Amino acid sequence: MAQPRRIQRINSLLKEVISDVVRLELKHYHLPELLTITNVEASKDLQYAKVFVSLINGSEEEKTFMIEELQKCSASIAKMARKKVVMRYFPILTFKIDNTLDEYMKINDLLEGVKKEKIEETEEETEEDNG
Repeated sequence: MAQPRRIQRINSLLKEVISDVVRLELKHYHLPELLTITNVEASKDLQYAKVFVSLINGSEEEKTFMIEELQKCSASIAKMARKKVVMRYFPILTFKIDNTLDEYMKINDLLEGVKKEKIEETEEETEEDNG
C-alpha cells in the first residue's frame, strides 16, 4: 500500500536532515566516508523510523561495524536532527543496511561478463567465416 503524502514528505525531510547530521556533525566517530543514507521509513504515528544506510565497496565487517556505531549514537543523531526540524515528536531511529547498490553492482558485473562473452563469440564466428 502506498504511503500517505504526508509520511512521504516527512521521510524525505528526515533523510535529508539525518544525512546532514551524519556527514557534518559525526566526524569524531569512526564512520566510513562512503556512508550514504538511502532511505527513511517513518511509522504512521511518527514514533519510529528505519534509516537505511549503504556503504559503497564495504565488506560485511565494515557494514556491521557501521550499523553498530550508528545505532550507538542514534540518540545523539536524533538530538542533533531535532534541532534542524520542527516536529512534535522526533522518531526513535533504527539503522539498517541497504544492500541494493551492492546487488545492482553484482548484476551489472554479470551483465558485462555476458556482453563480453557475446562479443568474443561474434568475433570468433566472423574469423571462422573469413578464414
